[in-house]
This record gives sequence, structure tokens and C-alpha cells, in this order.
Amino acid sequence: MPRIAPPPDGLPKGSFAIIFSVSLVTAMGNTGMISVLPAIGRSIGIPDPMVAAIFSLSALLWAFSSPFWARASDKYGRKPLMLIGLTGFMVSMIACGLVVGAGLAHLATPMVIFGLFLLARALFGLFGAASNPATQAYVAEHTPPEQRTQSMSALAGAFGLGTVIGPFLAPVFVLPIIGLAGPMYGFALLAGAMLFVVWKYLPESQHMVREDEAPKADGVPAVKARPMWRDPRVTPFLIYGFIVAVCQTAQAQTLGFLIIDKLKLSPMQAQGFIAIAMMFGAVAGLLAQWGIIRMFEMTPRQLLRWGVAVAALGNVIVALQPTYAAVVAGYAISSLGFGLARPGFTAGSSLAVDMHEQARVAGAIAAVNGVNVVLAPAFVWLYQAIAPAPFVLSALLMLAMLAYAFRNPQLRNAHPQPATRADAAKATLEKRDEGGV
Repeated sequence: MPRIAPPPDGLPKGSFAIIFSVSLVTAMGNTGMISVLPAIGRSIGIPDPMVAAIFSLSALLWAFSSPFWARASDKYGRKPLMLIGLTGFMVSMIACGLVVGAGLAHLATPMVIFGLFLLARALFGLFGAASNPATQAYVAEHTPPEQRTQSMSALAGAFGLGTVIGPFLAPVFVLPIIGLAGPMYGFALLAGAMLFVVWKYLPESQHMVREDEAPKADGVPAVKARPMWRDPRVTPFLIYGFIVAVCQTAQAQTLGFLIIDKLKLSPMQAQGFIAIAMMFGAVAGLLAQWGIIRMFEMTPRQLLRWGVAVAALGNVIVALQPTYAAVVAGYAISSLGFGLARPGFTAGSSLAVDMHEQARVAGAIAAVNGVNVVLAPAFVWLYQAIAPAPFVLSALLMLAMLAYAFRNPQLRNAHPQPATRADAAKATLEKRDEGGV
């Protein structure tokens, strides 16, 4: 297994490892489920666009609940919200496993199974969203601004590593008797173990900003803040992040169907080829987040530009899809681009607001990362109509975001200076002298 990236300055190694693992387990489960969904859908008889739509209700609930959970983490603490999120993930996975098992045993019609699958997955959208803003805010509170890009890319590496392990681990959990329902039970078991670790070993953040500690002007309580999606400091980053997330999710959910059809194999026979393609993409994402960003000390402004440019190139290659190898290469190149773009908009958003707003901006980012899944069925339907179309559309959208990154004032001026260890150490010492740490 690849080594966990070094923790950001100011955050104890043990705490960072636990927070990293919370994101890792969630990413493993979600991408592992995505990798087996095409096989599940076609084995049960659920139409392909409806298979992609299984995530839609969950995504909407994730988007609407994330700001609520972000505010709750300010009020009740980061650790309790991580516990709620992991519990929601675990229960949802168990429920999904029961539904898939019923579908494979033909205990109900495909449409009934589809409806039950929607509801089982919705549990994750409603409660699983609690951990995301809490983990991001926890890291931000222990990281000086000069080191924020590196810290966010390190945390994003958990998602990248999860996307490597999840598709690889999912076929291992496809066991006799339970079959394709096995991965759901396996990931639920891992979530249960992580739930115990967080409860037992993670200290609460001492930097948490509670409602009664929010900045006041001249002794007058601050006016209630506007929603982050309406905040001009953050809105351009959220628009950019939404489009990038739409294209990445659509490509991941369409990839399995493309490989099944291209290789002309049964869903079960194609599962290994799907896992290999997704692992190559995940390794490319890790290369971006743990290698390129750190090696070249890339700034949010650079990441916003290079990320979508590289992702556009990868989508063009997948659209041409002359061979399976070309599809895998194109998907890996796209994933490299997304691995640059997503830390760019995450870190840019975080750096655009004050420390007491970190949980709120994390909630807005989580909402963006959730609601984009609603559009994935449209891309799968487009694939059924014209196979290269969804990838061509994604390439065009990425080029549009490249132009947006150059023309929009907020994105054009996003934190132009690279982070150095000397700057981070100096900022940490200054904050300690001021009583800020």
C-alpha cells in the first residue's frame, strides 16, 4: 500500500492519520460500489441510466444536508460529526447489501429493487455527509494559510488512495452465496472499525470556532452570514468545482458500461477489467496530489488551470477509444487532471475566507461534490445514444472552465504564491505568539 502522505504542519501525526483514514474508508466504499454497480444493474435487470441514478437521491440529500452538518460541527464539535458520518455510511452499506442480495435472488422486480436501493443509499446522503465538513475544518484549523494548499491536497489524497483500493478490494469481497452484495458488507465492516478508532483515539479540535466566538464589531454581534454559495469570494470556486465534479463523476459512472460493451463480456467477466481501469485512474490522481503538487509547489491558481486542461485531453482520448488500453490511458490522464483541479478549487475556497468560516465553506464544497451526481444518469443516457458523446461533452466543459479560470477575477487571482515549509513554520510560530494556536 502506498505510504500516507506527511501530515500538514501543526496537526499531530496520529490525528492526521485518523482523519485521513475516515476519508479513505468512505472513498473506498463509494468507488468500490461504483465499480460493481454496472455488473449489479445488468445482473438484476435495472436499465443503465437508472443504475447511475441510484446515487441521485443520495447526492441531493448530501448537498442539502452538508451545510447543516457544517453548522452543527461548529456547535457540537468536529469529532461527534465524524462519528455520525461514519455511522450513516456503515448503516447505508449494510442496507444496500441487503437490497442487492434480494435483487440477485429475484425476491422482487427490478423496479422495486431500484426503489429500495435508492432509499438505502439515501441514508448515506443524509447522515454520511456529516463527516466531510468536519474533517476538512479539523485540518484547516490546524494548518497555517501558507500551508493550506498542501494540507488540502494531502487530505484529498485519501480520496485518491480510496479510489485505488476500493475497486481492487470490491472483487475480493464478491464471495460465494452473497455474490455482488459482498462488497457492501465488507466496506460496512471497515467503517465499523474506523468508527471505533475515531471514538477511542481522536481528540476534539481545540481550535473549533463556536457560534458565541464568532467575530463581533465594536461589541455588536455579527450579522447573520449569507450562504456560501452566494458569497462572491467563494461562488466562482464553487461553480468551477461543480462542473469539474460533474465531469469526473460522469466519466467514472460511464466507464464500466463502456468497458463491458467494448470487450463484449458479461458483467461479471468484465469486473476485473473495470477495476484495473479505475485503479490506473486512481494512481494518476494520487500522482497529482502527492507528487506533482508537492514537487512543483503548485498554487491554487496553477492547479485551476492545469487541472482542467489535462482532464480535457484525457476525455478526448477516451472519446476516441480505439482500444481498451487507450481507454485506460485516457481515463488515467483525465484522473491526473481532476487530481490537480479539485485540490485547486478546495484550497482556493478555503483561502478565500476567514478561519471562523472554514466549516461553512467546507459544507459548501461538500454540497458541490454531492449534488453533481444527479447529472450522471444524463451522461449514461447520452452514452447509450452516441458512445463518444459524454466524453466529448466533458472535454468541452473542461475547456470552458479553463477559459473561466483565466477570465474570472477570483480564480485569476487565487492565491498566487507557493507554500514553503519556512513560510509555514514562521506562520505557525507567529500564531502561537499571538495565542492563536
